[in-house]
Amino acid sequence: MKVKQLHFVDNSWADYSAHPAFNAGNCQLVLAFGSPKLIIDPAVYAHLHHLFPAANIVFSSTSGEILDETVYDETIVVTAIELETATLQTAVTHVGKHANSFDAGVWLMKKLVKEGLKCVFVISDGTFVNGSELVAGFNENNLAKVPVSGGLAGDADRFHSTFTGINAVPSQGNIIAVGFYGTGLQVSHGSSGGWDEFGPERTITRAEKNVLYEIDGKNALDLYKEYLGDYAKELPGSALLFPLSIRVNGGDKNLVRTILSIDEEEKTMTFAGNLPQGSKVRLMKANFDKLIKASSEAAANAESNTQLAILVSCVGRKLVLNDLTDEELEAARL
Repeated sequence: MKVKQLHFVDNSWADYSAHPAFNAGNCQLVLAFGSPKLIIDPAVYAHLHHLFPAANIVFSSTSGEILDETVYDETIVVTAIELETATLQTAVTHVGKHANSFDAGVWLMKKLVKEGLKCVFVISDGTFVNGSELVAGFNENNLAKVPVSGGLAGDADRFHSTFTGINAVPSQGNIIAVGFYGTGLQVSHGSSGGWDEFGPERTITRAEKNVLYEIDGKNALDLYKEYLGDYAKELPGSALLFPLSIRVNGGDKNLVRTILSIDEEEKTMTFAGNLPQGSKVRLMKANFDKLIKASSEAAANAESNTQLAILVSCVGRKLVLNDLTDEELEAARL
């Protein structure tokens, strides 16, 4: 694998790093992550298509762009990949073409499943897609249990619009999946959290997939605001600092659920993943040391001596860590 990285910052493109034998004409995949207002500029796609004419170019808006050991804002980070022995295949759909996010995941995976599939990398709209349902759809027919990894597009902390696309100017609602094939390709992945739970454990008494209505028979949004105190005045942005921990149906594994939006009229909260009715739930808050340590734990779960590492993080972590985000990246490298 040969990799080249570019950085669009201060309205100009610059080469960041490149394998000495990298050949732009042979590049098969380009990943472009950038701020929403920059990534939707048609000139960006035109420029990258000119540089890498044979490549599949995947776009995603972000809440910050990771490059080496630094997180940037209002830039574009481009990673161009030239595979030497492996091959890839892409699939794309719009969430509006399917009954739900689960069906979208099923449809995309069917497009990619064939002999030699080693992993699937997913870039999805982060506004209209239910992440839990999408992943469940991908795994519905994933009999070989190949890793399915990736993330939802970001929009800083604005809760407005996210943009994704492939081989076109990115737009809302798109889900892109890249399948990697070949016996010579080695893939690993890891993840870890680092948040602290607080407050009593409660029960979700009314929810529909990723929309939460009631906890312990009380309105969930009102209860959430009670816990947030002064932070409630800063909703929905402050919700990123206080995700929920859920334990499903008596299981021993806790999942983190981040808020996507709130509806003051309906008194509901919409999350990035499902919250099954009857699940146990607690509020979470940041623990700086644990967040940074979790980054190194996630990296430790992956293989060493990698030629490329793609880091996917959460805007909530970024807002909490603030100037310490670079330390999180340094921990991952170590």
